Amino acid sequence: MTDKSYDAIVIGGGPGGYVAAIRLGQLGQKTLVVEKETMGGVCLNWGCIPSKALIAAAGLVEKMQHANQMGITVKDVTVDVGKMQTWKNGIVKKLTGGVASLVKSAGGTVVHGTARLTGAHTVQVTSSDGTQENYVARKGIVVATGATPIQIPGFDVDGKVVVTAKEAVSLPKVPKTLVLIGGGIIGMELGMVYQKLGAKVVVVEMLPRILSGVDKDLVQVVERKFKKAGGEIMVKAKAKSCSVASGQAQVVVEQGGKDHKIDADCVLVAVGFRPNTGGLGLEEFGVALDPRGHVVVDEQLQTSVPGVYAIGDVTGMPYLAHRASKQGEVVAEVISGKKAACDYRAMPSAIFTDPEIATVGIGEEEAKEKDLSVKVGKFPFSVSGRAMAVGEPTGFVKTIVDAESDQVLGVSIVGPEASDLISEGALAIEMCAMAEDVALTVHPHPTLSEAMMESFKHALKEAVHIINK
Repeated sequence: MTDKSYDAIVIGGGPGGYVAAIRLGQLGQKTLVVEKETMGGVCLNWGCIPSKALIAAAGLVEKMQHANQMGITVKDVTVDVGKMQTWKNGIVKKLTGGVASLVKSAGGTVVHGTARLTGAHTVQVTSSDGTQENYVARKGIVVATGATPIQIPGFDVDGKVVVTAKEAVSLPKVPKTLVLIGGGIIGMELGMVYQKLGAKVVVVEMLPRILSGVDKDLVQVVERKFKKAGGEIMVKAKAKSCSVASGQAQVVVEQGGKDHKIDADCVLVAVGFRPNTGGLGLEEFGVALDPRGHVVVDEQLQTSVPGVYAIGDVTGMPYLAHRASKQGEVVAEVISGKKAACDYRAMPSAIFTDPEIATVGIGEEEAKEKDLSVKVGKFPFSVSGRAMAVGEPTGFVKTIVDAESDQVLGVSIVGPEASDLISEGALAIEMCAMAEDVALTVHPHPTLSEAMMESFKHALKEAVHIINK
């Protein structure tokens, strides 16, 4: 074994880790990245990027199938799943390769292996052949190991019939019947992909509704489209067991005190994630974890042990790639001696169902729970000229404004391009904008972004294209 020294060692090459490494390099810090599998982490390899590629492909299939509404006839639409997977894999390969190149161009070094902290400034890396190397971090160690899908009793994942999101983005064929265990973000996103490609999809959700934590009126828009396309949703339902025989699964679900048996070609277990903190040696020298196993950090991403930092999913909810990236930039600046901290006022999130859902700040239901005095503005895409012109007039923009000061507290969108439109809401909150700041900003016509402006005007009772109630 040999000793090698760096200014910083980053454990994990995902959207938090690789961003931290690049920023550290920009700031003149000699940096080592230790990645157990492939650079890019969950997001680039089997999460955000490949799933969105499949979502786009499935959406195109659906558009072609309904193009006759625009006077366009498309005959014999067929899907070659193998070619679709090759196309998707090409995108992943290009991006993961690009990430590695960016780290190296910033002066960073990448090694592959399993890392374990042996002290506040030392890391031992074991390669796949068992070879071990010891490394020293003079200024800081950054834990960016992400999270892993949770497995539940009675559902043994085999990667073929019973799968997690990791395998679900690489299915070799479209299942005739797909059962989703969990009606959260990942389940609904991937479920709607395979629904559009021809699968019968059944959602089994333990809670009273799918997409828990999102305002009910937004969820209802997605739920209506899902059910209209033939999807089934079982809420307040417990997935008890799953048996597999001859490539077929039978799922037993308890609902209303009765057991129901569902036959399926594929079962996707999507009940959440757990942090990857096991085996890192964190607790052995005092790094504090919360009850769920997340690393506890302060606003500078410092753990309870000086010199050891943590970023991304391993630090807790929300599990968002852009949150991890932001934390990666902050921790790099902290280690480099700059005055930096996680002081963002709002963290936007996007759900790529159909239609999309995006939120930032406080939602209407949360405002009611906190007994806040607010004004609510709402503008439907059904009266948006642009939304009608592109054939997506479903959904709305909803704005939450402080009743006394008119300061922007939150924005929620369900509808076309919600994931892109939400950034204006995030900027408004970050800049402590008032409702009239957005309402008085001229938005180009005809665009979807006009709905944002009209929603704020509606909160002020100044909307032009809908009645002010």
